[in-house]
Amino acid sequence: MSDIQSNSLINRLLRSAPYGRPLSLSDLAKHGVSAVLAAKYARTGWLERLGPGLYRLPSARLDRDQSLLVLQGQIYGLHVGGKTALAWQGVRHNISPTEVLTLWGDERAALPAWFVREFPSTYRAPRLFDDESVEKGLFTPADLTPGVRVSVRERALLELLRDAGQQQDMEEAHHLFIAAQGLRLQVLGELLQGCVSVKTVRLFLLWAQQAGEIDVEELRQRFTLPTGSNSRWISKLADGTTLVLPA
Repeated sequence: MSDIQSNSLINRLLRSAPYGRPLSLSDLAKHGVSAVLAAKYARTGWLERLGPGLYRLPSARLDRDQSLLVLQGQIYGLHVGGKTALAWQGVRHNISPTEVLTLWGDERAALPAWFVREFPSTYRAPRLFDDESVEKGLFTPADLTPGVRVSVRERALLELLRDAGQQQDMEEAHHLFIAAQGLRLQVLGELLQGCVSVKTVRLFLLWAQQAGEIDVEELRQRFTLPTGSNSRWISKLADGTTLVLPA
């Protein structure tokens, strides 16, 4: 390929490629840029290499939603969950000057360095739901780019409780639980019924009973809730305290 053709391709790419989107090799191929040519452009500064087979336009500020869409294509089940999903739906306690994204998924994986560098994040992949429920309670809020997957409030709350006392501060989790108003009984029941974490189910029922906003008795009557045995659930938490939950 001549220098004139190469310059024409990069000029066309700079004009037409989505400015804030990480560009995969397939994205670049649509603009006539091969893997070999992309590597050449990266060496000469016309593209910036983010990771294996992934680039961005020089000095482009990555768009969060577009970057999340790329990650969703790389990590099975990836979605915005827990504390971040609650915050994006107006349920907050402490406001931090630096947002740390809470991402969940269905497989063990490490977030790529380029993403964490641009968007400070944590990733969680414990098994929380059975196979029939693993895709329930995910949606795209109206103010986000179509396709970005976020837990609804009910699912986000269960994700938060799964981590309470471990990766998530117990006191903050309780404050967020109280702040989460208007929870839907049907959605909660379906998610709780498919939850495989006894601790999560029992902690939810205990706090819901104390708060009095959810009809716990109706939940128990309408849905088969996996609360485990009739014995108390006792566990040592990461902060050294002991959590005791009734059946």
